[in-house]
Amino acid sequence: MLNYIWFGLMFISVVVGTLTGRIDAVTEAAIDMAKTAVEIAIGLIGIMALWLGTMKIAEKSGLISIIAKSLRPITVRLFPDVPEDHPAMGSIVLNMAANVLGLGNAATPLGLKAMEELQQINPNKNTATNAMCTFLAINTSSVQLILPAAVVGLMGTYASEIFITTIIATGMST
Repeated sequence: MLNYIWFGLMFISVVVGTLTGRIDAVTEAAIDMAKTAVEIAIGLIGIMALWLGTMKIAEKSGLISIIAKSLRPITVRLFPDVPEDHPAMGSIVLNMAANVLGLGNAATPLGLKAMEELQQINPNKNTATNAMCTFLAINTSSVQLILPAAVVGLMGTYASEIFITTIIATGMST
């Protein structure tokens, strides 16, 4: 269905651009946005590679097990269907930690890894488990103790006057 919507939007853009004599602007915008999409994708590939590599090092060194054990009283209650020593528990904990610290780009690959590991212990591969739904709900709520790093960087760059109000709004939303 989404493919039809995108096709419709592109078709309408070309028709309107042709009728108004601005097809060159449509073409230029399409090329510019394709370039922007590639730049964003390359940046995300770098971020994902960094954090998945960091996670693999933490997993091999035993750091994930230590963190997971320290948070076991909470995670056991939230995810009773996941075995305590399963790698999914470590990925869940790291994802939650990255979200709490406002590292959204770091949390994304960790969340994907956690879902992948939760799928491995899923008896019915076509249906989400309770653990998957709970994990999704926690991620969607985006509990953060620290303002997202990207937002802080942008606010610092532009010397934002609404810095304090943004921190208050973020705190109240979590």
